[in-house]
Amino acid sequence: MSNQTGAACGPCAGAVLQGKGKQTLKEGAWTDNPICVQVLGVCSALAVTNRLENSLVMGAALIFVTTMSNLLVSLLRQATPRRIRMIVEVAIIATFVIIFDQVLKAFYYPMSKQLGPYVGLIITNCIVMGRAEAFAMQNPPLLSMVDGLGNGLGYACVLGIIGFFREWLGTGKILLFEKGFGGGMDVSSWYTSNQVMILAPGAFFALGFLIAVYNAVKGPEPEENKKP
Repeated sequence: MSNQTGAACGPCAGAVLQGKGKQTLKEGAWTDNPICVQVLGVCSALAVTNRLENSLVMGAALIFVTTMSNLLVSLLRQATPRRIRMIVEVAIIATFVIIFDQVLKAFYYPMSKQLGPYVGLIITNCIVMGRAEAFAMQNPPLLSMVDGLGNGLGYACVLGIIGFFREWLGTGKILLFEKGFGGGMDVSSWYTSNQVMILAPGAFFALGFLIAVYNAVKGPEPEENKKP
């Protein structure tokens, strides 16, 4: 059994060391960002980003669930009958969502109350299910884990940026920094807060502006530069 595991892990580790892992991580976090490019997970990105703290916890939840579910789905891919593979994937994803939700309730109950059902709804998040089905079912465990980590980081970074600017522009201060660093991000003394930014329309404005900036920085795809 140990010999078979070592043989299975050998090509995977080699692929990661040879740069495939780095490429996979970059694709998930930047090149093929789940929100800015694939436009997945938008509902939670709009719903929980009125505060930076909420955004970071939600991002951490998705990183954990995507990374661990990709790993387990890949480990079981050879033993999973194809006809029930999606049921198995949902069961695996739900297990890690429940683990994170219970840990959050145990150690950070106020945040659990603020996020409400959105942590539980990660079970139906297209990013998690999509990576399990499209990548983890086709690739070795370590590489699948890297893919889950990359997509989770890409999602978390977008949420963090939106949450930062929505809370800062909407209230004039960042409560997370205020708690930890003595109000270092407080500009309310000279800035008139824009309440629209912490309401639903502000989420659409912030996400649209962020996607526009992302596209400007990333530039057009190579095929878009080709003349007909």
